[in-house]
Amino acid sequence: MQLRNVLIGDADVAALAETFRMLGDATRVRMLDALAHAELCVCDLAALLGLSESAVSHQLRLLRGLRLVRPRRAGRMVFYALDDRHVTRLFREGLGHVAERPQRALRDRDGGRMRAATGPLGLSAAPGADEDRDADAAVRGKTE
Repeated sequence: MQLRNVLIGDADVAALAETFRMLGDATRVRMLDALAHAELCVCDLAALLGLSESAVSHQLRLLRGLRLVRPRRAGRMVFYALDDRHVTRLFREGLGHVAERPQRALRDRDGGRMRAATGPLGLSAAPGADEDRDADAAVRGKTE
């Protein structure tokens, strides 16, 4: 199997890059964090984040365009939530990646074996380390 045949196409590359670009803004990350916890209206999001309703509406319009958030109308009010489980998982995975940095597993020099770093709770490895190792091994197996 040639690697070129399994790489994602140009349209998907552009869409994924645009999604990550949207996630590259601190205000939008704060909004997604709030929406990961509760469904909120524009006025509640604005008050929670210390932003104007206009600024929140603008950011929500961008996030809606990429299907990262979805609206729900209740009378005259519109409430927003993360669009679906994929967005929730993407956000939580990204947050988990950032949170594991201080306790990230260290690589030995001998063959890239993982050596567990002890975290603040005394855990021997970061959550998901086994899955990361399995994924790394799968990638190495496909490309070698």
